[in-house]
Amino acid sequence: MLVKDIQKRAEQKTCSQCGRYLNDMYTKELCPVCIEMNLFSEVKEYIRENEVKEMDVAEHFGISVSKVKAWIREGRIQYKGEGGKAISGVHCQICGKPIEFGTFCSECHHMQGLQVVANRYKEEKSVMHFLGKSQQEK
Repeated sequence: MLVKDIQKRAEQKTCSQCGRYLNDMYTKELCPVCIEMNLFSEVKEYIRENEVKEMDVAEHFGISVSKVKAWIREGRIQYKGEGGKAISGVHCQICGKPIEFGTFCSECHHMQGLQVVANRYKEEKSVMHFLGKSQQEK
């Protein structure tokens, strides 16, 4: 039985880049993960070599603008728009300031971290502590 499993795996179709096993019905040579990685690498190189906006990238590669913007929000790609300003369409989710990548500008990101610390401190202060007792009461 072990020999049959080994023979079956040897005959099974694999991704030519990473070696993942593919469904026999799958018609491409690369798995979806490798296709996505290769596309991302091409997009990144294209942005480095050209002065483009997200719409130009989407049209050139035949992908959606939302996919390009998602990569920008995730911080995977970063590029400048007109006149060296931050790319259009990507703004801080808190203050609305244009940003180059991610979801928050550096100021709001810092303030958000401070707010988390303040909330924890506030929660600790709102609990009444009794000396000599292990139980906390509100």
